[in-house]
Amino acid sequence: MAKLIVVPTPIGNLEDITFRAVKVLKEVDLILAEDTRTSSKLLNHYAITTKMIAYHKFNEHKMLPALIERIRSNNAVALISDAGTPSISDPGFLIVRECVKNNIEVECLPGATAIIPALVDSGLPSDRFYFEGFIPPKKGRNTRIEFLAGLHQTFILYESPYRLVKTLEALALAMGDDRQASVSRELSKMFEETRRGSLIELAAYFTENPPKGEIVLVVEGKKKPT
Repeated sequence: MAKLIVVPTPIGNLEDITFRAVKVLKEVDLILAEDTRTSSKLLNHYAITTKMIAYHKFNEHKMLPALIERIRSNNAVALISDAGTPSISDPGFLIVRECVKNNIEVECLPGATAIIPALVDSGLPSDRFYFEGFIPPKKGRNTRIEFLAGLHQTFILYESPYRLVKTLEALALAMGDDRQASVSRELSKMFEETRRGSLIELAAYFTENPPKGEIVLVVEGKKKPT
């Protein structure tokens, strides 16, 4: 069966995977993994013995033609990332787009992502939201922050623990010290934590308590004039 199946994997807790995802990973002909060493822990946990090869941002352009031909040769191929849903701040878009161009069936399973738990945990309005992903560490950073400062809906960022305080301070400078936000880290893991407060309060807290792990930052939108 010529098909690409995008399979979300747990963001931390190995139990956060669907029965269907495990079944698919056992039945496909090949698994494309962002890092085979990381993914082997998940596959071993669920006794999945399907062949796995590395597919990541450093080799995806080079591998794409051969992978498309392999799928067209009646192979079912699963795509996974280290954690969460492929193509969301992870490799995936290029191969999905190429499959669509070649009339190859693409199916994306529902599953784990850090965005929604962090949004719900924040206590900020969640009826409408904007996902930015990672903002540039240097070039274009101020432009993106200026854009985000004008949004009226809640917005979500991914951030490195090493840049978190700098980002919180930059957002506070652009949006005001009292703009509310939350920082979620290590979601679904043993040391999961969500801190809520103003941007400047959070900057002060994480200056005193340097964060570790994967981080999702959720920020209140700009209040509309009354």
